[in-house]
Amino acid sequence: MEKQKTSSLRLSRMHIPSHIIMIVWCLISLFPIFLLVSNSLKDRMNLFRDPFGLPLSPTLDNYTYVMSDSNFFRYFANSIVVVVGSLTMILLLGSLAAYALAHWKAKVARITYYFFIIGMMLPIKIATIRLLELMKIMRLLNTLWSLLLVYIAMGLPIAIFVLTEFIRNLPADLYEAAYIDGAKRFKIYHSIVLPLIKPALATVAIYNLVPIWNDLWFPLIFITREEVKTVLLAVTKLQGQYATDWPKVFALLTMSALPVLILYLSMSKQFVAGLTAGAVKG
Repeated sequence: MEKQKTSSLRLSRMHIPSHIIMIVWCLISLFPIFLLVSNSLKDRMNLFRDPFGLPLSPTLDNYTYVMSDSNFFRYFANSIVVVVGSLTMILLLGSLAAYALAHWKAKVARITYYFFIIGMMLPIKIATIRLLELMKIMRLLNTLWSLLLVYIAMGLPIAIFVLTEFIRNLPADLYEAAYIDGAKRFKIYHSIVLPLIKPALATVAIYNLVPIWNDLWFPLIFITREEVKTVLLAVTKLQGQYATDWPKVFALLTMSALPVLILYLSMSKQFVAGLTAGAVKG
């Protein structure tokens, strides 16, 4: 018993440095969120007087202005449409392509797979001018369709990379049993593959959710009409030539960050399961 106690004490002492590092890292990560929320509860004078302190006299005027006087709900709805539509098509097209590439043994399949993977190495922003010309030719400027097409193309490479490897690791016995029962390829995809790759789908969704929701580059280039702007593009309205109303900017950013945080927390278990899938075999 004494040996077990001493060994457990040694193990606990060994874990103390790692716990300290994790606590410090969590504090560093949470500090920007603290600044964002606390400064959104201040007026302009209190913010410039003490930008790193707690709000001594908190006010909700900034949130009231954002919700009532800035068409926030229209911007928010546009962002939701873009994100949901993009993620739906990324997951659908990515899973279908991964299902085909995982079982296609020809050399063309490998070339096609590497063609998609190259998209992870080349940032899509380097083709901004050509994309702008394409959107102008297709008459998609000042529409949400321009953002949807770009974000789908931006998210497909990582989706195909993750899902293809995940599907390849599924047991072959499942496919053989389904073929014996007379199931067709689409039936196997819908009834067997999709339920088993949910952790990988969650990983791909969260991985693409943050850059799509936080993107300002393409909305700033493709969108000029007020009724089609996204949430982050609306932040530019609060930035003036000589002065910026920072408390209102922080309030708008706080409200725009809430959906991402809620979605990440609700899907964090599947996200971790998708990242660690296949890491341990046995």
